[in-house]
Amino acid sequence: MAGNRNKQRTALSAHVSNIDDPGLFINRELSWLAFNWRVLEEALDERHPLLERVKFLAIFAGNLDEFFMIRVSGLRRQVAAGAVEMPPDHILPADTLSAIRRTLLEQLRHHAECWSADLLPKLRDAGVHVLNYAELSPAQQRGLRQYFEREIFPVLTPLAFDPAHPFPHISNLSLNLAVVVRDPRHGERFARLKVPDDTFPRLLPIPDEQGAIGEATAKTGTQRFVWLEQVVAANLDLLFPGLRVTAAYPFRITRDADLEIEEDEADDLLSSIEESVEMRDFGSEVRLEVDQAMPERIREILTKNLSIAPYLVYTTTVPVGLADLMELTRLERPDLKDTPFVPAVPPAFTIQGNIFSVIRKRDVLLYHPFDSFSPVVDFIREAARDPDVLAIKQTLYRVGANSPVVDALLDARSHGKQVAVLVELKARFDEENNIAWARALEQEGVHVVYGLIGLKTHAKMTLVVRREREGIVRYVHMGTGNYNPVTARIYTDFGLFTCDPDIGCDVSDLFNALTGYSRKESYRKLLVAPVGMRSEIIARIDREIARHRAHGDGYIVFKMNSLADKACIQALYRASQAGVKVDLQVRGICCLRPGIPGMSEHITVTSVVGRFLEHTRAYYFRNGGEEEVLLGSADLMPRNLDGRVEILFPVTDTKLRDGLIRALLTVHLKDNVRARRLQPDGTYQRITVSQLDEPTLNSQLWMVEHRGQWI
Repeated sequence: MAGNRNKQRTALSAHVSNIDDPGLFINRELSWLAFNWRVLEEALDERHPLLERVKFLAIFAGNLDEFFMIRVSGLRRQVAAGAVEMPPDHILPADTLSAIRRTLLEQLRHHAECWSADLLPKLRDAGVHVLNYAELSPAQQRGLRQYFEREIFPVLTPLAFDPAHPFPHISNLSLNLAVVVRDPRHGERFARLKVPDDTFPRLLPIPDEQGAIGEATAKTGTQRFVWLEQVVAANLDLLFPGLRVTAAYPFRITRDADLEIEEDEADDLLSSIEESVEMRDFGSEVRLEVDQAMPERIREILTKNLSIAPYLVYTTTVPVGLADLMELTRLERPDLKDTPFVPAVPPAFTIQGNIFSVIRKRDVLLYHPFDSFSPVVDFIREAARDPDVLAIKQTLYRVGANSPVVDALLDARSHGKQVAVLVELKARFDEENNIAWARALEQEGVHVVYGLIGLKTHAKMTLVVRREREGIVRYVHMGTGNYNPVTARIYTDFGLFTCDPDIGCDVSDLFNALTGYSRKESYRKLLVAPVGMRSEIIARIDREIARHRAHGDGYIVFKMNSLADKACIQALYRASQAGVKVDLQVRGICCLRPGIPGMSEHITVTSVVGRFLEHTRAYYFRNGGEEEVLLGSADLMPRNLDGRVEILFPVTDTKLRDGLIRALLTVHLKDNVRARRLQPDGTYQRITVSQLDEPTLNSQLWMVEHRGQWI
C-alpha cells in the first residue's frame, strides 16, 4: 500500500509544474462525496453504540438528498447553459456528473449492505425490530388494517394515469407507490399513490397481539416497527374496489431545490422568497429512486413521463429515503446511545453580578457543545430587561423553531429597547422559519432588514449598546455557529464575548452597512467578507512565508468546514514550497492536494468525523511568536469570500488564545481515533496509533472529559 502511495505522489509531482496546474486541485463534488463516505464509515464503525450508527446511516442519506437538490441540480444547469466558468480542476460539469454516478453506485451498495446485513440484524438482537409486513403475525396485520382504515385511508388520494388522466405531479422527496391494478374491462392500469410520511411516522409501531396500536410512537419506547409504505401497499384493495391490485413499487423523486431570486427586481424580498419556497416542489427532476423489484415497463412509465435521464435513476435494494431512520434515534434506549453529558457553564458566569460585569472584566470564550449555550441566551435576556441597555442588534441565519433568542428580542422590544435584527431570508431550507420570525419581529416593532442585495449575511454577531458611568459601552458576542440552542448541542462552535472598543466599533460599522447605505471597506480588528477577507488571509500567509525565510519557524494551522478557494489554496502551496509547516483540519470539502513533493510536502490535511459535527473555523498564524488566532463564520470558499457577509475576529486575550492553541487546536490535530488523513490522490485513510506511536486520542471525547477546564 505504501509503495502505491509513493507511486501516486511521484506521478502527481511529475505532471504538476506550477500552482495553476489543474492537477493540484481535487474536484469539489468528489471531495464532498469523500466526506459523505466518511460519514458512512461511522455507521460501519462498531465502536459506536448501535443507535449512533443508525444515526450516521440516516445522516448519509439526508446529506445525499441535499447534494442532489443543490449540487447535482447546479451541475445540470451548467450543462444546459453550455458556457461555464472553468473550475480549478478543469473537470467539466458533464464529466463531474459521470464521476458522481460512478462514485455513488459503490457508496450506495455499502450503504444498503450496512443497513440490511449489519445494523438491521443487530437491532433485532437488541430488541428493536424493524420488520417487513410479511413477517407480521395475522393478529398484527389485522390490527394494522384497522389502523389503516381508521387513520391512513381517509388521507390517501390515488391518482390514475391513462388517456383521461394526465401523469400526476410528484412533489420533491415525497414517498410514492407505483400501483399496478387489473381492470376486468380495460386490463392493466397504472396509478400513483403518495404515501403520507409527512403525516404519519415512516416506521409505524406494530400493534400488540390483541390488535391495539393506540397512540404509540417511537418515542414511547415501542420497539417493533413496520414500514409505512408496506402497510399502505398491503391494504390497497380498500382503495381500488372492483379491481385487482397486482403490484405496488415504492419510488421517490428528488427535484432542483436551489432558489433563484432576482433580488434587484423584487419589489418585496420576503414575498418573493416565500413564493420561491413554494415552487421547490416543482423544480426539475434530478434523481429517481426505485425499488429493484420494479419491472422495466413501470420504470419506463416513470422515466418517460418525468423526462429524467437514465444516469439519474438509482435502483435500491433497501427502502428508499433511509434518512427516515432518524426516527429510531428517538427511542428511549440509553444503552444503545452515546453517554449523555451536561455542558459546562464557565466559572466566570457562575459568580454573582450581571453578565455585563463579567464581560467588562475580561473576554470570555465558549466552546459549544462542551460549554453551555445558556450564557448566549442569558446575554440577550439580561440586555432585554437591563434599564441601562439602549439598543440590541443581531444577525439571525438559522435559529430554528421555538427560539429563546427570538423570544428575548421580542421581550427587549416590549421593554422599550431599540432592537434591530437582520434576518437572512435566503438561509437554504430555513427560509420558512426565517420568514415567520421576520414577521413576528416586525409585528412587535423590531427593525427587521434582510441584508444586502446579492449577498447572504452569514456573519454571527450580537451588539448590545449600554449606558454606563464612563459613557456608552458596546458589548459584543460573535460566533462561528448559529444562534440556535438545538444545534449548539450537536455542532462544535466557538463564541466570544467582549467589550473591546475597537471590535465594538467595527461591529457597529458593519451593522450600519447592513441596515443602511455604507461602502465601508476597512475595519479596525475584524476581517470582513466580501470587502477584503481573502486578501487579508493571503497577506497573513505571505507574512508567515517571509518570517520562515528569515527565521525558519513559520507555522500555520487552519481548522474549518471546507477549503475550495483557488487563491487561498495557491497561497498555502507557496507557503509549503517556502518550507512553512501547514496543518489543516478540514471536516468536509478540501480541494487542496497535500503531500506532493516540491509543492505541498509540508502540508498535512486531516478530517474529524465523530459524535459532533465539527463546525468551528479557526485560523492560526505563529507570526514569529506574536501568535494570531482568528475565529469566525467563514470557510475558505468562493461563496463565503465573494457571496456572503462574513466576519473573522481575533482572540486577543492572551490566556484565552493560549488555551485555544495549546489545548483545543493541538488536541484536535493529535486525534488518532476519529481523524482521517487526506492522501495526494484525494482519498482518506484513518490515522492509527501504530502510525504515530502515541496513545489513542479521541479529540471530541477529550473535550467532553475536560469541558470547562481548557482555559
